Amino acid sequence: MAKPLHENDIEALADNLSACADALHARLMRAIRRPPPGAPPGAPEPGISQGVAQALFENEVALRQRANGLYLEAAALAAAGLGGQQQRLLDLTARAREKIDKIDRIKDLVTLAAELLSVGAAIAGGKPEQIVKPLENLKHHIETL
Repeated sequence: MAKPLHENDIEALADNLSACADALHARLMRAIRRPPPGAPPGAPEPGISQGVAQALFENEVALRQRANGLYLEAAALAAAGLGGQQQRLLDLTARAREKIDKIDRIKDLVTLAAELLSVGAAIAGGKPEQIVKPLENLKHHIETL
């Protein structure tokens, strides 16, 4: 039987999602400061378009909202039956936070942010059966990075 998810575990997950949002913000700011495509050779990475930057900022805000929702709903989520996935959730979100800073392609950054949002949404929905697919997608993407 799955061990119940404790409030501290949910808070730790929310902390990881907040840290991912912080890392996403820092990474995005670095990309914005880079020269645009067509800049002189030797630039470490291409700049980022306004549309992509806006989408990433929206993902950052959404991650923060998910994390805040988890903080507020920690007690209710503890009873939602997600306990069997708690360590996996914590491990994957910690790995995602580490990867955000090292991602070279903006496309991978966008995908990872979207997958983190999917995980946060599945958890916030309190439906343990809906967390398996987002977790697998996140795990797969992290492994390919």
